Amino acid sequence: MQKIIQHKWGWIVLIAAFASVNFLASLVHTKFDLTKEKRYTISKATKDALRNLDEKVDITVFLKGNLPAGFQKLANTTNDFLQLLKDNNSVSINYQFISPDDVIEDSHTTYADTLTALGATPINLTVQVKQGQESKVIFPYVLIKYKNDEQLISLYSGNSRMITQDEINNAEAMMEYKFLKVLDAFINPEKPLIAYSYGNGEVTDIRTYDLLETVQRDYQLFTFDISKRNFIPDTFKILMIVKPSLQFTEDEKLKIDQYLMRGGKILCFIDNLHAEQDSLGLKPELIAYDRNLNLTDLLFKYGIRINTDLVMDLQCNFMPFVVGGSRENPQYEFLHWNYYPLFESKNNHTINRNVGLISSRFVNSIDTVKADGITKTILLSTSTNSRKLGTPALISLNENRNTPEDILFNQANIPVAVLAEGKFTSLYKNRIAQEIKDSLQKMGAPYLDESIAEGKLIVVADGDIVLNDASQKYGPLPMGMNIYTIGTQYEYQFANREFLLNSLEYLTNKQGIIQARNKEQILRLLNTSKVEEEKSTWQFINIGLPVLLIVFYGWIYNFIRKRKYAA
Repeated sequence: MQKIIQHKWGWIVLIAAFASVNFLASLVHTKFDLTKEKRYTISKATKDALRNLDEKVDITVFLKGNLPAGFQKLANTTNDFLQLLKDNNSVSINYQFISPDDVIEDSHTTYADTLTALGATPINLTVQVKQGQESKVIFPYVLIKYKNDEQLISLYSGNSRMITQDEINNAEAMMEYKFLKVLDAFINPEKPLIAYSYGNGEVTDIRTYDLLETVQRDYQLFTFDISKRNFIPDTFKILMIVKPSLQFTEDEKLKIDQYLMRGGKILCFIDNLHAEQDSLGLKPELIAYDRNLNLTDLLFKYGIRINTDLVMDLQCNFMPFVVGGSRENPQYEFLHWNYYPLFESKNNHTINRNVGLISSRFVNSIDTVKADGITKTILLSTSTNSRKLGTPALISLNENRNTPEDILFNQANIPVAVLAEGKFTSLYKNRIAQEIKDSLQKMGAPYLDESIAEGKLIVVADGDIVLNDASQKYGPLPMGMNIYTIGTQYEYQFANREFLLNSLEYLTNKQGIIQARNKEQILRLLNTSKVEEEKSTWQFINIGLPVLLIVFYGWIYNFIRKRKYAA
């Protein structure tokens, strides 16, 4: 009897232990991230942002339904990441997955229509199904609402009809950065000030439409005429100079120089040569010549020289060329135009990490020269099949009548965009008159021979990278979109916008966000040849061996049982 009682108490203790463990597990969620790159761990900056939320954040993900494999994987990764956020702040984070085809409650409008109105661009994919091919429209977007504000996040930056594992992997690596950037904007709504210079013939027409739209989402952008101001105020976090066409005076250069000496940040997109695509519309050839901007000595002092040449690359964008037909009815064909290089990121810096191809037009090369105390980083460079063309140069549409001689494209990695940072030395050291020093002193901007704080300077030898085309049919296009390929199989939006935003973000010193952007996910692919060789072996180990083990165990069990009870 006593044994029976003890047996019952043992079961009661065991059941109570199991119940306690399950109850504690429901209260405490603990995960161990064993991945090398800490794929399932969020950064300190993200945790700090979550702690600073004082109201609920509603997150809606539009990746639900019958998705292609790549985007289903992206949806699963998004769900895992949002669960990480919820585990860190279960009170403030609320998320759901919705199909874009669903109809919004109490309306006749689908979520897809609302997303399009908010500026979302769907991806039209061709998917292989049993019946053949099927076209699917995907909205890889997330809508985040906080207080009275809402932001749309694009989870996937590519927009081609074919997706790759690398693009999906990059999208997953950039996920935390994109969410953190939006959360930081919610918590710190004050936007940094940026000065857009326009006193030297910089572009201010419809070609800056997407530039203004893009920058003004996260920054306050002001036009600033250097020629009419005594100095550039330190309240501006960045000075932008985009495609100037008029010569800079020594007085204007001094203002730029002193802004940099006070720790200012400068972002330049400069065409050293006059070479415009519009000129080829009037006649089939043009001559590229020096604009004579008078910036050579200033940039040289900072360790950068923009050359008066043109970069040509076999990795380039398309242009329509007349290949036949008559004058009244010409026949066009899209051909590679070597003066439109496409720059592939080397992923050697925060600015260009996980950035896709960047399109350009009539680009100059850049040389880096010695400058004490300055660190220089090449942000953009050509492919392994490129060349330089000296100027003055004759550019003719007739060049594409013949296939480019590949043997001439024998240069690699020609720099076209450089970041210089550190303690700069003024161009005007030991050269400036005392009366100018006294004048600057009276204005509250005393002259400096050396940088008092670390400055940053980005020079890109192409002004068109951040400008957009404008179509009579579609209006202003996004930057990085080729007007000639709109509506064709070659239509593609390149990563120019991402490059601009990354440059601005780096210059405004948001270190926490920058570190989140550095997060990298390594795509570990199987060795396909080895898989093919060992296919049968691994099929046997995973399918046949478990069955054999169960049969063997059953035979042993029955054999022992027969021997035990045979006696």
